Amino acid sequence: MTPFLAELIGTCILIVLGAGVVSNVTLKNTAGENDPKWILITAAWGFAVFIAVFITAEFSGAHLNPAVSIGLAVAGKFNWSLVPMYVLAQILGAMLGSFLNYQLYYDHFQRTKDENTIRSSFCTAPMIDNKPRNLFSEAYGTFFLVFAIFYIAKPTLQIDGLNEIQYGIGALDALPVGIVVWAIGMSLGGTTGYAINPARDLGPRIVYSLLRMKKGKPNWNYAWIPVAGPVIGAIAAGLLYNVL
Repeated sequence: MTPFLAELIGTCILIVLGAGVVSNVTLKNTAGENDPKWILITAAWGFAVFIAVFITAEFSGAHLNPAVSIGLAVAGKFNWSLVPMYVLAQILGAMLGSFLNYQLYYDHFQRTKDENTIRSSFCTAPMIDNKPRNLFSEAYGTFFLVFAIFYIAKPTLQIDGLNEIQYGIGALDALPVGIVVWAIGMSLGGTTGYAINPARDLGPRIVYSLLRMKKGKPNWNYAWIPVAGPVIGAIAAGLLYNVL
């Protein structure tokens, strides 16, 4: 990357996240509008990524997100043959985590009457239903996540049974990646709740559908957005990284 491109891209990211957080907390019908809980939510997700990456990085590279695995593969930093296994593990892990959360808060779920509130503990939903824009929002946020990871993570992971080095997020890179997720949530997450991870949305949405068969409103008409959007964003990030 040339100094000119570095300055152009760096300033662009600065404005995207800086202007984004202002928009999220001031514009009408965003998740952050006059809602201090949004800071807590985005911070918790950022630290959740940090903890999960720190624990698992040594063993798998801690992708924890199909979009990350696909983006790394597109950029030639990860073996395509491993992607299906990683994606399956990520979806199953998200389903298990969602089920455990339901068990912990079971009594509170029972006392909560608004079904949309219950569903929000499982999966995302747009603040304004505009599917082309919602798709763009998920792709947009994921692009910045995966693009940042390329410059944070180092290819130092050796997976047992393979002769080649696989690209992963090392334990020392866990905090920066968590901060990236936090920043994306605060700045870009106000439109769709920033799934930016197909497994994070699809797995819990399946669990929600199974647990709330009679009362649930899984909104499957929207469910493809937080799957397709992140994949599109990750592919774009991988292609741009290769160009640069």
